[in-house]
Amino acid sequence: MVLRVDVPSAMVHGDVEQGYGPVADAFRRNFAQRREIGAACAVYRDGRKVVDLWGGYRDGPAREPWERHTMVPVFSTTKGVSSMAVAVLHSRGLLDYDQPVAAYWPEFAAAGKAGVTVRQLLSHQAGLAVIDRPLDLRDLSGSPTLAAALADQRPAWTPGEHHGYHGTTLGWYESELVSRIDSRGRHLGQFFADEVAKPLGLEFHIGLPDSVDRRRIARFHGFRPWEMLLHLNAMPAAFALAFANPRSLSARAFRNPRVLGVPDSINRPEVQAAEIPAVNGVGEVRSIARLYGDAATGGGGLGLTTSTLDELTSPAATPSRGLDDQILRLPTQYSLGYMKPFPAFRFGSASGTAFGTMGLGGSFAFADPDTGVGFAYAMNRSGFHLWDDPREVALREALFTTVLGERPQRPDAPAAR
Repeated sequence: MVLRVDVPSAMVHGDVEQGYGPVADAFRRNFAQRREIGAACAVYRDGRKVVDLWGGYRDGPAREPWERHTMVPVFSTTKGVSSMAVAVLHSRGLLDYDQPVAAYWPEFAAAGKAGVTVRQLLSHQAGLAVIDRPLDLRDLSGSPTLAAALADQRPAWTPGEHHGYHGTTLGWYESELVSRIDSRGRHLGQFFADEVAKPLGLEFHIGLPDSVDRRRIARFHGFRPWEMLLHLNAMPAAFALAFANPRSLSARAFRNPRVLGVPDSINRPEVQAAEIPAVNGVGEVRSIARLYGDAATGGGGLGLTTSTLDELTSPAATPSRGLDDQILRLPTQYSLGYMKPFPAFRFGSASGTAFGTMGLGGSFAFADPDTGVGFAYAMNRSGFHLWDDPREVALREALFTTVLGERPQRPDAPAAR
């Protein structure tokens, strides 16, 4: 069962600029009232860090403190970080979102995928959420075995008709695509390190190198998959029931390799070291906020063009048969590797230009260009919400509604008068 640990108020640290006190207050309440164990939250606004908070225990049972430079696994919050590498290629004129993937990666055309565009692939519309060929951890870091499995996979639906969360596969498809475009053949983990993390000074890794001191990494306190059925007030029932059926697309999308089907596996060194660009990013939360903060204010640090930013901020293209997610089993909205705001998940300002990704257990990070905000939150005690974890949304509500005067972040919250 999910761990319970009392955190003394003296173990909550960090600072905020004048006017951002409500975010710090909400962060402290998460420890006092919402059973937070260890967490961090950072916000950049107009290129300036205005919130930098951390606290609690990086390892609850061992009572090891979460420190200023603690790093944390962020599960699918990694997807948005990884997709920024693809955006860099677009800005350099090396990739067109509306070209077929096979124009860059000819082998991808197999099994009826010749017409699948990069936009469809990145927007979870390609029907490739599952890989049928069994994989091992040793196959995941740019191996010929993985490349062949990806290329040979037949879509589970006609691309463009539906969408469905490519929970683990999205990053591998992105990585192979990046390697085919990059003149040096770098897969996504190395390309990200060289072309995204280094220019911005980020402490974030996709495939943790041996050089990182593992004592800096927070231990994730997760749940057994069957526990999802005990939390149907938070986890959507249709998804939880589908996930419990090993034959369903919903289950198969997260269980290849099998080790990835158990959240606590993210603590294993061999899992953190593998390249799983949709799932296993590890880093400092302020680095994620710094990345999104750059994107929210023009992308100058990464050399993002106006054309690329227009693509990221534009409304998502809706699949021809609607928004019902074939994996998560409820309506969702995706675009170019990111979630976009929709009625059940209305993050950022009311314009809908925001983009970001959430991660298993409660983490979330995004850019909101209208307010110039890059926001990131991550924790090590898993919750059961797909999005809007009460701890995360309390911070986002404090920032956007209380501090910035924007719309309420909870879909059931009354509009401001």
